[in-house]
Amino acid sequence: MMRRYSLILLATAAVTLTAIQLASAADMGRPPPPAYVPPPAPVFSWTGFYIGGNLGVAWTQGNVSDSFGNSFSNSQKAVFAGGGQVGANYQFNWLVVGVEADFDWLANNSNSSNAVFVPGVGNLQFSANDRWMTTLAGRVGYAANNWLFYAKGGGGWVGVNNPTLTNLTTGGSISVSNSNSNSGWLAGGGIEWAFAPNWTAKIEYDFLGLNNSSLTVPVGTPIIGGDVITVTNRDVQTLTVGVNYLFNWHY
Repeated sequence: MMRRYSLILLATAAVTLTAIQLASAADMGRPPPPAYVPPPAPVFSWTGFYIGGNLGVAWTQGNVSDSFGNSFSNSQKAVFAGGGQVGANYQFNWLVVGVEADFDWLANNSNSSNAVFVPGVGNLQFSANDRWMTTLAGRVGYAANNWLFYAKGGGGWVGVNNPTLTNLTTGGSISVSNSNSNSGWLAGGGIEWAFAPNWTAKIEYDFLGLNNSSLTVPVGTPIIGGDVITVTNRDVQTLTVGVNYLFNWHY
């Protein structure tokens, strides 16, 4: 009886060992599981409407002269600029096209020329302060995921407050009106960075070349009647930083 029991145990052990060996052999012939590969990072999309604000500096310049041959050297300086923008983008692979409108206030309230002495008249001074600037332009850019490098071109308008010719000797002055505006062409470019799914920051330079403008002094005016003051080669340059909120809701 004992011998029979021993034979049963030996047979069971042999079967178990054979099963283990067969399982090990099967595992050795099976390829290892593939290594975990994380999903690719989401690609930012520039498609959508956006709205935002900006601030920076602006420079204005122009050549001022009159019909009597006098030249007024217009002293220019950097002034504060601030406002907002609204626009829309559409992205084709790496190409981004769009349109944008901007409006900025210009803190240019003390822009006067040098005084020019006119014999028999007195010392004359011309002033014209740019108060606001608005532009409408197309944009085209290269998108590198959440970075956008773009150029823009279009047109713009500048509001001029009280273009005035003043006789510093007598205190008399003549103005065109309370407000006026001038238009021109716009070219610029910038870099925009998406730092969050719907938020972008940008830095931008723009050049607005304005049309010539003139002021005619009415005949009989004690300043210098019949004179025509002309501003040529006039432009406004801006360097601004801004933030936009992009309504696209998808990465």
